Amino acid sequence: MKNLISVQEWMQIEEILEKGVIKLKDGTYIKIIEIYPINYSLKSELEKKAILNSYKNFLKVCNFNFQILIQSNKENLVQNISKINNQKENNQKVIEIKNNYIKYIKKINIIQKSSAKRFYIIINTYEKIQENANEELNEKYLKIKENLSHCGNGVDEIKNKENLIQILGSFFNKRVQEKKEKV
Repeated sequence: MKNLISVQEWMQIEEILEKGVIKLKDGTYIKIIEIYPINYSLKSELEKKAILNSYKNFLKVCNFNFQILIQSNKENLVQNISKINNQKENNQKVIEIKNNYIKYIKKINIIQKSSAKRFYIIINTYEKIQENANEELNEKYLKIKENLSHCGNGVDEIKNKENLIQILGSFFNKRVQEKKEKV
């Protein structure tokens, strides 16, 4: 018989602390930051050059290790389709247009395999004292926020424990997410 281990034993996470700091089993502390990127392709050539220069500065100033994580999930159209279906309409022509539109967006979604992307930066510290670790992670977060904001991106630290659990769960349990999308 196989010796099964629980997810909690398998994962390297020891504890989720206050202010969105995560303590790993090896004593490392990490923080997850969500990035809301700009649409670079919609910018003018001058704006693109300025963004690239700002990004170069970001890489120079942030002279510490960090991990960039891009999470791509199939676009969930259930809520959009539900909103369309919930609109009461008596005009048969409008009902026909509404139904054709739903078929169209489903078809486009299948053909183009549209996806929703979320962007994260994970920072860490090997500082052993929790108070010092919090301070160092906060300094790194502020550097990232300041410099990525110059590029036009939105930056948000994830402090809420429930949000962190949801994000961590989405990293580790893709199948649960896919089942929710099919409902």
